[in-house]
Amino acid sequence: MNWGNRLLIVFAGFALLIGTLVYKCMHQNFQLVSATYYDEELKYQDKIDGMHNAATAGNIILQQTDNFINIQMPDALKETKLSGQVYFYCPANASRDVKLALQITNGGMVIDKSKLIASNYTVKLSIQSGNKPYYYEQTIAVTH
Repeated sequence: MNWGNRLLIVFAGFALLIGTLVYKCMHQNFQLVSATYYDEELKYQDKIDGMHNAATAGNIILQQTDNFINIQMPDALKETKLSGQVYFYCPANASRDVKLALQITNGGMVIDKSKLIASNYTVKLSIQSGNKPYYYEQTIAVTH
């Protein structure tokens, strides 16, 4: 085999490698952190204010049992009327994300784990008490 044939084989192999890489890249699934990223970025100051208010109110407690996830509010918020949402954000797969309305009873909320797939989640609580926002963020590994 002469050097011309070898050179042709090297170029053909390189072209095949590049073609394979382009094919794989075209079929890769890219998910954004949020579909409304720009709108959320404009409201980021509200999140900062909520984190500051949450730091002064105290920490939430997330407890996981076999069938439920319990969210306990800090003592400063137990006696107030609260509204908001609980957002289970799964960084690995957006289809696993779950948003629930905040329903506080006896200073806490109980969430059925059957609504969640076993994965790592960031629990984002957006709470409103009157005109004062509170924002909590905590990670949890949901197991079944």
